Amino acid sequence: MANKTPVIFNNTVLRDGHQSLAATRMRTEQMLPAAPILDSLGFGALETWGGATIDAGLRFLGEFPFDRLDAVKKAAPKTPHMMLLRGQNIVQYQNFPDDVVTAFVKNSAKHGMDIFRIFDALNDPRNMRCAIEAAKSAGKQAHGTICYTTSPVHDVEAFIRLGEELADMGCDAIVIKDMAGLIPPHVTSQIVSGLKKRLKIPVWIHTHDTAGLGASTYMAAIEAGVDAVDTSIVPFANGTGQPDTVRMMALLAGFDRKPDYDSKEKMEKLTELRKYFETVYGELSDFTAHKNEVVDSDTLLYQVPGGMLSNFRNQLKEQKMEDKFDEVFAEIPVVREALGWIPLVTPTSQIVGVQAMLNVKFGRWKNFSPQAMDIALGYYGQTPAPVNQEVRDLAAKKTGKDPITCRPADLQKPRMEQLAAELREKGYPDDEEHCVIWAMFPQGIENLYKKKAEGEAPAAAAKPAAAAAPQGAAPAPATPVGSGRFSRMKVAINGTSHDVSVEEL
Repeated sequence: MANKTPVIFNNTVLRDGHQSLAATRMRTEQMLPAAPILDSLGFGALETWGGATIDAGLRFLGEFPFDRLDAVKKAAPKTPHMMLLRGQNIVQYQNFPDDVVTAFVKNSAKHGMDIFRIFDALNDPRNMRCAIEAAKSAGKQAHGTICYTTSPVHDVEAFIRLGEELADMGCDAIVIKDMAGLIPPHVTSQIVSGLKKRLKIPVWIHTHDTAGLGASTYMAAIEAGVDAVDTSIVPFANGTGQPDTVRMMALLAGFDRKPDYDSKEKMEKLTELRKYFETVYGELSDFTAHKNEVVDSDTLLYQVPGGMLSNFRNQLKEQKMEDKFDEVFAEIPVVREALGWIPLVTPTSQIVGVQAMLNVKFGRWKNFSPQAMDIALGYYGQTPAPVNQEVRDLAAKKTGKDPITCRPADLQKPRMEQLAAELREKGYPDDEEHCVIWAMFPQGIENLYKKKAEGEAPAAAAKPAAAAAPQGAAPAPATPVGSGRFSRMKVAINGTSHDVSVEEL
């Protein structure tokens, strides 16, 4: 039976909106005036936390993450709050022990988080189970999230089966996460209708308008019976962000599933929000770019997230490899295939981007990044297709590690007691909130308390050298230093610099 109920709009302006269009630099103080208005509009959920906001807020804005959640929840108490959680990665780029994942989810719920949108970069349900169970144990909603991608091993039926598996884990809803804005309307309709036929729980969809498909994708999903879609508020909407709320209302005019966000009172509030966020957008001009505001059809050609595409152009230029752009991006599907056709989403998009650049610069697999080797050996989880055996053997030889087939987190020991002890030794608070943030971002905590001790205000107005890349951007490769068979490289992933040791064979 067709879904005839009005579609629900969630709003992402306080998280993915500024993450996609302003490098995640919106301060809590810039959110608070808008939060009560957003809270009064009847959105299904407000996305207010998660993704890159925790890292960026701590590192660039000098904000302790749970303080933001407390403040925004107090300012918008009626509407459910929603966050994006990278499964066993939490909001970082590596797997963490179960006790850390559980403590993070429990304390996020305690501070007001209602909906945990849980995904894994490889679509490996084993990496999502702990977070799902933790959210349910906390009495909150766990939304199993499917990362949409294209490859010879990804098809409509595979995505539907994954949705069924996540529903069997106890998820309260299934979310289609189209991080690169690639899903065509017809495919959207097939996946949504298939999930709706087989599941008894709601189906939601999230996309970006990077390639210009976002609004038409939503229309197809709504016609197929999807229960909720994510929208934002201009100027933190469209382009690499989500379609604008008012725009979606105009597209749904005359449709029987159009929600009621366009009454005179609500339109006045949406107009007020647009004017307010235009001011904020101007305040964040150091972190915005026209290229993120417009349709980029190259995204369809290379099938990588828009932030990664636009930033990789600049990074190749810095490496004097701008003439290698087409060659590097042609190498991306080669790397993806060798690593088991992994989806391109944080952190895999960054890892694949770096390896493609290394392959072009030094010769295919001559320099092998540690992160790519870990994917090849199973330390990120089960890949959608088998890893190329020669590539896996090379990774095993270079690292001295055996391939694994178990859930990676099964190899990790509990850490919460150790984290508390480390914090006490530093003289920092050792509550669970600080423990879980310390586990992921120790340098961020160090810097935060150093500035507090020195009485400094957080410096976010100035643009840090490596901070301008939005979430989802490709890593910035740096010129190797050293000589001989080994090279050292600095690779920036979402603005964080990592030292990488690579061997030239």
